[in-house]
Amino acid sequence: MKNSLRHILFAGLSAASLVLGSLPARAADWPAKPITIIVPFVAGGTTDIVSRIVGKKLSESLHQPVIIDNRGGAGGTVGAAIAARAPADGNTFFMATIAHTIAPALYKNLSYDFSRDLDPVGLVASTPNVLIVNPSIPVNTVGELIAYIKAHPGAVNFGSAGTGSTEHLSGELFRSLTGTKITHIPYKGGAPMMADLISGQIQMAIETSPSAYPQVRSGRVKALAVTTLKRSPAYPGVPTLDEAGVPGYDVTTWYALMAPHGTPAAIVQRMNVELGRVLKEDDVEKQFVKQGLTAGNMTPDQLATFIHSETLKWGKVVKESGAKLE
Repeated sequence: MKNSLRHILFAGLSAASLVLGSLPARAADWPAKPITIIVPFVAGGTTDIVSRIVGKKLSESLHQPVIIDNRGGAGGTVGAAIAARAPADGNTFFMATIAHTIAPALYKNLSYDFSRDLDPVGLVASTPNVLIVNPSIPVNTVGELIAYIKAHPGAVNFGSAGTGSTEHLSGELFRSLTGTKITHIPYKGGAPMMADLISGQIQMAIETSPSAYPQVRSGRVKALAVTTLKRSPAYPGVPTLDEAGVPGYDVTTWYALMAPHGTPAAIVQRMNVELGRVLKEDDVEKQFVKQGLTAGNMTPDQLATFIHSETLKWGKVVKESGAKLE
């Protein structure tokens, strides 16, 4: 009896040792197949730009193809739901944005729980948003824009990458703090929104820096202010909204790599290390700086804390701004 019990106990401990011992091996052998990064907005927008810059470098570093899978819709929540249901095997990751800490306060019936169903891997980048207008609007400053909107109530439309996106809430915050009447026009991503802004179908947007930068530089749209409390080197001479007449306005857009909940911790840690290495490469840094992006630098635990604080912050903003879904 004692021998049988000893045999069972030994077998159990051996099995546990094999399982625990296999985790580092699994991380060391990973990845054994192509990796997919689900991007919750259509191609051409800032989330897509950031994902492709980083994805290309991760492919070289990990010696496996990195596939960018654009799944736009509903302010980024369609892609998030797909990622939350993906197998937690280390082959699928998700490019989350500030929009995903906004969504819980806007949507009552999300099919996923952002804080529960997706595990933090690492912060990829952060960037200011930029208040831009179509050149046909006869304004050159934020003060002139506010005066124009008040003189033409209901005539100015602002676009966004989708309901609940950072562009949407940035616009809602602007409307709330300035007491202006502007109409939100949601799109399925930043690229189609920008096309309509350039053509004059909409009059203004508060867009992410990388998406706005080439259009500002070409003169197709006009930059009036950035949304952070500090000016951006990418927009010399462009003031912050806070100093341009909207005191207290402060929005920073960010992008973070996540994994389906339950992805092995060893793989999450390995990806965090690889991401950190990629973000320090000279050509990545040059591409980021050119577009007003700042590379991230957080452990998974630090990112979890950051996401929690952002969720609380934006829940308050949504409530105070009165933002509602169309």
